[in-house]
Amino acid sequence: MPPDERRCRRSDGKYWRCKNEVMENKSLCQMHYEKMLVTTGKASSMDDGKVRRPRKKKRKPGRPRKQENIASSIQTNGSNDTKKGNGNAGKRKRNEAGRSSRKSLRVEKQDSVPTDDQFSSDANVLSDSNKTFNPEVPRDALTEFEKKCPYCRNNCNCKGCLRMIRVAKPPEKVIEKSQRVCYSYYVIQSLLPWLKAVRCEQIMEKEIEAQIKGQSLPEIEIEQAPCYNDERVYCDNCQTSILDYHRSCPNCSFDLCLRCCNELRNGFMPGGDGRLTHKYKTKGKDYLHGGPPQSTSKRLEPAMDVCDNENNEKRLNALREWKANGNGSIPCPSKKIGGCGNSVLELKCIFPESLLQNLEEKAASIVAQKRPEMLPDLSTRCSCFTVTGELNSASTFLRKAACRKDSDDNYLFCPRAIDIQHGDLEHFQKHWAKGEPVIVCDVLELTYGLSWAPMVMWRALRDRAQSKDALEKFAVKAVDCLDWCEVVYSSIFFGYMLVEINNAAFFRGYTEGRSHFNYWPQMLKLKDRPPSSSFEERLPRHGAEFIASLPFKEYTDPRCGILNFATKLAEGVLKPYMGPKTYIAYGFVDELGRGDSVTKLHCDMSDAVNILTHTAEVAPFPHQLASIKKLKKKHTVQDMQEEISMEPINLNGSDRSVVSGKGLLQQHECSKTQHADGDPKHNVSDDVHENEKERKKVVGGALWDIFRREDAKKLQEYLRKHLKEFRHMYGCRVEEVAHPIHDQTFYLTTEHKRKLKEEFGIEPWTFEQKLGEAVLIPAGCPHQVRNLKSCINVALDFVSPENFNECIKLSEEFRVLPKDHLAKVDKLEVKKMALHALIRDVKDFESW
Repeated sequence: MPPDERRCRRSDGKYWRCKNEVMENKSLCQMHYEKMLVTTGKASSMDDGKVRRPRKKKRKPGRPRKQENIASSIQTNGSNDTKKGNGNAGKRKRNEAGRSSRKSLRVEKQDSVPTDDQFSSDANVLSDSNKTFNPEVPRDALTEFEKKCPYCRNNCNCKGCLRMIRVAKPPEKVIEKSQRVCYSYYVIQSLLPWLKAVRCEQIMEKEIEAQIKGQSLPEIEIEQAPCYNDERVYCDNCQTSILDYHRSCPNCSFDLCLRCCNELRNGFMPGGDGRLTHKYKTKGKDYLHGGPPQSTSKRLEPAMDVCDNENNEKRLNALREWKANGNGSIPCPSKKIGGCGNSVLELKCIFPESLLQNLEEKAASIVAQKRPEMLPDLSTRCSCFTVTGELNSASTFLRKAACRKDSDDNYLFCPRAIDIQHGDLEHFQKHWAKGEPVIVCDVLELTYGLSWAPMVMWRALRDRAQSKDALEKFAVKAVDCLDWCEVVYSSIFFGYMLVEINNAAFFRGYTEGRSHFNYWPQMLKLKDRPPSSSFEERLPRHGAEFIASLPFKEYTDPRCGILNFATKLAEGVLKPYMGPKTYIAYGFVDELGRGDSVTKLHCDMSDAVNILTHTAEVAPFPHQLASIKKLKKKHTVQDMQEEISMEPINLNGSDRSVVSGKGLLQQHECSKTQHADGDPKHNVSDDVHENEKERKKVVGGALWDIFRREDAKKLQEYLRKHLKEFRHMYGCRVEEVAHPIHDQTFYLTTEHKRKLKEEFGIEPWTFEQKLGEAVLIPAGCPHQVRNLKSCINVALDFVSPENFNECIKLSEEFRVLPKDHLAKVDKLEVKKMALHALIRDVKDFESW
């Protein structure tokens, strides 16, 4: 850091000050000086580096507001995104964001909202030469504004209207009685095999109980455990949800699922071995940018999301010593595992003992009727294929997403939302049953047009602190994609917390961008804001807007989707939160290789629909592109140095020393998007020109890679083979994983996807998600996402009959993860959903 007299004078006037060195004979650094130059037409620069803004003319008291001002207030003065680098841009946007659309369309000297006729006459003065709306004003046609103002249309984006309680919920989709009967039959047939497997497992456990007690099977009566509707029952060993039968300690109430009981009797460690010993340790900020690691003599901070090795080893030793008795009974484990060690676990049930037996008999009798006319015809080919059986690649409902040889699934079903309003559900089911993702375009065109701009959402969320107890409403958690550590940002100072930026600054960076001290783009992610439990409470109109935009509501509607198991839970039963969930993150067009704004490779436990509701493109400055190019070379050298354990390379000389050693570079070929190469004296403007051409081609906001379910095993093999080529927390290399996919520690760059196809012959579906597109991801499909622009995504989980078995399979994979693993707890309780869905559909089928 330069001395104070050589530091840039740009500051926020309170706590923050730019750390860059000033230009010669200037008081600002290069970045802020270029920003100032952009504003010279609207503001004059001062010697101290501050920008003087023109004062607003004050309207004299009593003089009515001009109608032209009213008209201009609902029009934008420029494009959706302001020029990057404008020093006044952030301030001007804040002022526009703070001014609600109701106030901007209000006629003064009137206490009431103008009537339709009044507003129509006032709106006639709108200029025909500029009909582009302010991005925060709902995107309605100009003629609609002439009829009614946003307030009269219940579409105002002021804080009061955004939070109003009287929100008209989207109408539920009307389904005819005959069709509802077919849907119920479809669900019953899908779930009957699972119910039979559950009953078989229960009968086996009941036979063991009869053997323990020395009684016959009919004589065994299982005690029903007290369980309330608002209570979740989990196995205290593997953290999976308990459906019905389980064993419980009469002294300490330690609960054990049947799967753990069987593993104990067979001599296996129940719930997996739980081995996770690797810790990530910080190596300093310089290391993140290709510099040397921090000296080992300094204190290293352990990562926040890793378990304590010592406690973990004690628990593993206790698990190894835990054995079942010879007669099949199971003793309560020691206190290290969570039990008391002083009793024998007793067999108990949650539902009445005869419930599942009677349910199986009724479901079997319904399916035995064999009524194929009630089932969707999934065996025949859909309209995406020609009469000869070849794929119709010219279809407007298809989008190419892969180039696999000898495969007919390279194209994804991609209809427009307006084309699927009147049916075509069976076409969707044919693709969905094969485990293919589906893309639906223009889903926002069917909504009221409420703005999803970040400042509009922030206006609806912000509050004034009344006490220290209300601080949680202000604090948000953002993740820096460079080191994957959570940083708390708050709008106030308190106690010991060092606050760097506030909420408004985060959203300002969403549209203007942020960078590290060396101009490397800073990618921040704001996850689950507002908190999931309060989304519909804090953003009721956005919640209603999202529900209205959902495609294939029979599956995705969280209120009444007849093929969504999440809607079948009985009244009063504790329901898992399935969404909506918001994901707000910065983005960058070029693949940086480090610090990209990504959602790392993972696999959701249920089906999901993800809608891109807003995007903002942030163009980097030319000098920033030059810095990125140099830092990429530095990263390349660091990668080679660590991979082949070579001596440190001198980076203080010319850049030619960095790219010296042809043999090394030939061993580490890199793609254009992963590493920059070429003559270090090459003119930066040429690279900028090439990058601008590539950016003009990008129309989507996010780049998706979705793998087929059948390729998951090979994908895991590749990740284990190339484990140490990836970095995670603190920029450290990945040393070991509990599960390559469920750990969410990998993102496959363009180069890794190329190697994956060469070595294992697998390729993901890759496509760009555009604004207003909904992506439906089947359960069990590993996927990753990289933001090409700043994006706001809203997602919702659901459970469909076609993918229910995949949800069960994933729950079994999660239960054997280490105890402190983030994905360990079964929050979805998919088995309970399925049981309630079966109970409800059997009852509905019999009543019809």
